[in-house]
Amino acid sequence: MPRLQLFFIYSLDAKSVGVKLGILGLGTVGTGTVQLLQDTAGRHPLLKEIEIYRVGVRSLSKPRQVELSTGVVTTDLEAIVNDPEIDIIVEVMGGLEPARTLILTAIKNGKHVVTANKAAISRFGAEIFTAANQAGVYVMLEAAVGGGIPVIQPLKQSLSVNRIHGITGIVNGTTNYILTRMQTEGSDFNDVLADAQRLGYAEADPTADIDGLDAADKIAILASLGFDGRINLQDVYCEGIRQVSKTDISYAAKLGFVIKLLAIAKHQTSDHSQLSVRVHPTLVPQTHPLASINGVYNAILVEGEPIGQVMFFGPGAGAGATASAVCSDILNLVATLKTNTPKSNPLLACRHENYLQITPISELVTRFYARFLTKDQPSVIGKLGTCFGKYGVSLESVVQTGFQAQLAEIVVVTHDVREGDFRQALAEIETLEAIDSIPSILRVI
Repeated sequence: MPRLQLFFIYSLDAKSVGVKLGILGLGTVGTGTVQLLQDTAGRHPLLKEIEIYRVGVRSLSKPRQVELSTGVVTTDLEAIVNDPEIDIIVEVMGGLEPARTLILTAIKNGKHVVTANKAAISRFGAEIFTAANQAGVYVMLEAAVGGGIPVIQPLKQSLSVNRIHGITGIVNGTTNYILTRMQTEGSDFNDVLADAQRLGYAEADPTADIDGLDAADKIAILASLGFDGRINLQDVYCEGIRQVSKTDISYAAKLGFVIKLLAIAKHQTSDHSQLSVRVHPTLVPQTHPLASINGVYNAILVEGEPIGQVMFFGPGAGAGATASAVCSDILNLVATLKTNTPKSNPLLACRHENYLQITPISELVTRFYARFLTKDQPSVIGKLGTCFGKYGVSLESVVQTGFQAQLAEIVVVTHDVREGDFRQALAEIETLEAIDSIPSILRVI
């Protein structure tokens, strides 16, 4: 029987003591969380031990989709985190402030915290986890990455004995939806983005999603857990999907690839001395496990020793999916409180304090796809090959695909090459008289 089930069964034999929650935020995720906690029939028995004691909102006049007792809902968020009756603070309001301050105040007051706030954790995780360790409380964040996909606890528990080699994920549903539709319909990026906004899959300001910032927050968290150290978010290379065109998606398909926005944390050398953490659009072989992940779904592929490959797949956002992750963390904490499990339990805590050294993107070794527009002149391909050879760039394939107006279109795919060398070759190629432009440069997994 799995360890977690034994843990919960044992907890039911403990003295029945209600656990009081203070929930910060009653938006999409907060509402989904309250609904799940109130609908206990057929769910885990520990849900019946939980009392929604206080719920903090910005406005009392806003209509709600849940019913709560008189006096439970309040606009005084500070009173909630300072209330001595509350055992667990559930932060589902999002944003950096006042979320950060409220989390730290709750920790200072000896309260455990459950959060779905990847932005606050990726930026202020060092401060938050240091405070939690000092106070002897837990900060649980399953819902911060991958919506309803259970990946945080597996990294901390089920896979904890593995030597993790790499974590590669599609962790943003908005960009995956856009790229999927561009692939299946041959549509332009801007047209699909506008449609995604209309359907509610993309925010009115989609910057965090389409520029890769949301994915960077998430891979920073996953890398921290998988490689046992803190990640400085500023060291995470981040590139979004604005420059991906339907032309590149079409060429990728002809070459046997699909284009996905990948979040990657991976050791670059066999001695594990170099760790790369990055987000960028990537050509993924059609046979790769992540190639078939489409629409708003997320998937995270973990590679380690001795486990090999394990992939976590499911809905990456939404009230139900995220509420599932939030409530699983709440249940873990309730079981811990009811069984008096020592607060030093390493399976729940985040104890690492050292910062991991991240390799600069210029030192990345990978394959590349590049598309050139050139004047229709003899020996252009030869000149490209000469420049690439000068910087040690070996070409896997070179294809002249056709013409755009009076310009020839040439697509190249390289073998593994150091990014700095590849960029130097491109800089020299751009000076060639025959080269009109380089519309696309994409990495290949």
